Amino acid sequence: MTGGTIRPARPDELETLRAIEVAAGAPFRDLGMDPIADDTPPSTVVLDGALDRGGLWVLETDGHPAAYLMDDVVDGDAHLEQVSVHPRWARRGLGRRLVEDLVQRATAADREAVTLTTFVDVPWNGPYYARLGFRPLTDDELGPGLRAVRRAEIARGLDRWPRVAMRRDL
Repeated sequence: MTGGTIRPARPDELETLRAIEVAAGAPFRDLGMDPIADDTPPSTVVLDGALDRGGLWVLETDGHPAAYLMDDVVDGDAHLEQVSVHPRWARRGLGRRLVEDLVQRATAADREAVTLTTFVDVPWNGPYYARLGFRPLTDDELGPGLRAVRRAEIARGLDRWPRVAMRRDL
């Protein structure tokens, strides 16, 4: 793991976070998932909305954002919408630190769980989150909010590759 500080994102960093997202998406090409690598990062409007609700966090290293996490509340649980680490800082525990920070914030807010949706077979997705204590959810375990998230993902064509909703109980 490497050092760095986790803190709320600032409005002047939104374009930097978009650039992190683009860079973090590039490794999907190595798996033949070019449409994912080419996916447009969240707009500054989306990021600004997350910032306004207190759901946009950065891990700053050497004075600059190296990774970020966007979260929300879905079905009463904390929901990890996105975590992205710039490849220059990959494999140093930054993503894990951001996820664990979300877990701590969710616990402090008396949430029962943290949920997310992710690709099943991408090594830094499904298997990674399983190592962090998340378990796959069956369709009948999905609340209405997670069902809506999954429907939106299907509409975007993300189910071209197997996806799953996951949960970590707190």
